[in-house]
Amino acid sequence: MASVTLDGNKTCTSGELPLKGTKAPDFNLVAKDLTEKSLHDYTGSTLILNIFPSIETGTCSTSVRKFNEKASALPNVIVLCISRDLPFAQTRFCGAEGIENVVMLSDYKTGAFGKSYGLEITEGIFDALHSRCVVVIDPNGNISYTEQVQEIANEPNYDAALKAL
Repeated sequence: MASVTLDGNKTCTSGELPLKGTKAPDFNLVAKDLTEKSLHDYTGSTLILNIFPSIETGTCSTSVRKFNEKASALPNVIVLCISRDLPFAQTRFCGAEGIENVVMLSDYKTGAFGKSYGLEITEGIFDALHSRCVVVIDPNGNISYTEQVQEIANEPNYDAALKAL
C-alpha cells in the first residue's frame, strides 16, 4: 500500500501503481453516454490516464483543463480523465468549460479500477475515492510512466508525463 497526504495528513491507498514496463491492467469504466469502455477500446493509441478524486475540486478540474490543452495536439495520444464522479457531473463540467480534447470516464459503479490500479484511498475523508495519479500506457498496452502525487492537493507533473510519450 502507498502512503499519500491530504492537506498534510497521511492516508493510504489500496496498493501500489502498476510497475513501469508491465502490462496495464484492463478496466471497465463508464463513459458520459453511459456505455462501458475498456482498455481494449483504445488499443493502438498512447494513453495518458489522468486520475483524480473528484472533478468538483479545484486541483482536479485544473488537471483536466491542462491535459485538455497540452495533449490535444499530440498525434495518437488520448487523455482519459478518470474519477468516481457520476458521468453526469463529468459531462456538466466539460460542457461548462469547453473541454473537448479529453475523454471522461467514471469508476462510480464498482471502484474496481481504483482497486486494480492500487490507487483507491482506503481511509479518511476521501475514503473510496481515487488518489491523484498519472499513468501513461504505450500503444502496446505497457505502462511507460507512473506518478502518484504525494500531496493530493498538488497538481501532477504534466511535463514529465508528456516527456514519457
